Amino acid sequence: MLEIKNLSCKVKDHEKIILSDFNLKINSGEVHAIMGPNGAGKSTLSKIMMGHYNYDVLEGNIYFNDEDITNLDTSKRARLGIFLAMQDPTVISGVSNSEFLREAMQEIKGEKVNLYQFITQMNSNISDLHLSSDMIHRSINEGFSGGEKKKNEVLQLKMLKPKFIILDELDSGLDVDSLKIVCSNINEYLKENPDTAVLIITHYPRILEYIQPNYVHVLNNGKIVQTGDFSLAKEIEKKGYQGINVLGKIDENE
Repeated sequence: MLEIKNLSCKVKDHEKIILSDFNLKINSGEVHAIMGPNGAGKSTLSKIMMGHYNYDVLEGNIYFNDEDITNLDTSKRARLGIFLAMQDPTVISGVSNSEFLREAMQEIKGEKVNLYQFITQMNSNISDLHLSSDMIHRSINEGFSGGEKKKNEVLQLKMLKPKFIILDELDSGLDVDSLKIVCSNINEYLKENPDTAVLIITHYPRILEYIQPNYVHVLNNGKIVQTGDFSLAKEIEKKGYQGINVLGKIDENE
């Protein structure tokens, strides 16, 4: 479904290369996890995949369902079915959750969304996520707690029905109960949409206990330096990044 070939990139107007000759292939229905120390390039990867304006691709390509999307803008990537649950969701004052989601659904479908069906679906998903019913009328993420913001990202996911999901440190800001709720909702979505692929970006293996990955990759110095299954994540938890057999030196303070 998604393939990244020989990708190198940097922050706009900066010289330092963040991802260098990066390669990754994710098939339909697979769950992959990216782990690595601070400064390894994990969140940069998520932004590059979504076409963030502040990053320059120096070489390489990103393919989605065999289409080269390297130079597509963010909105076009979203219309193709790529969704990013952000590490720090943006606050958008003056735009309610319901307005945003209905408009986004209409953009993706290319047709009007039935209001009754929209409200029914929205209310069901809000209940599943243990969110307050009044949040659909509130501005996007305005005044939301960290946990509410992350649940709101999962609400958007469930409403927009993407084909490829990027979870950028979804577990940050969530207590144990909230993490179980959001992961349960994501797993239910994957059960109903088995061809959906997922990329989980995380520091810790806790979320991987709830959404089990097929593959775990360790990112260091802009490249994947080791790949394994869930047991690799458990080994990292036990030994730390310095304790596992990765290529090159990991600088935790980079």
